[in-house]
Amino acid sequence: MKNQVIRLWRGEVGLARAFWEYAIAFGSLANLTTTGAAFAAYLAGWPLVLAVVIFLLPLPYNVLTVVAVWRSADRYAGPPIWATLARAAVIVWATIVTLV
Repeated sequence: MKNQVIRLWRGEVGLARAFWEYAIAFGSLANLTTTGAAFAAYLAGWPLVLAVVIFLLPLPYNVLTVVAVWRSADRYAGPPIWATLARAAVIVWATIVTLV
């Protein structure tokens, strides 16, 4: 597990896997889960600050996946448009899941 996180951070994971598997699939699942948990906590009457903390729990993972996709795009040997699109899309994705 630790080695995989290090490989992600360094951009040593393929671009498609970094983007689709780690950012979009796992990242979206983590963000949807914590959003639901934060909403449930708020509705249950927990302090708002606790709901916000729950909502922001995946933020370090989001940063990891943005860096992973960005660095993987540097190593991508295919058409440059895919690296550029992956970078743009992961920034949009991270912004949406962090702010919405």
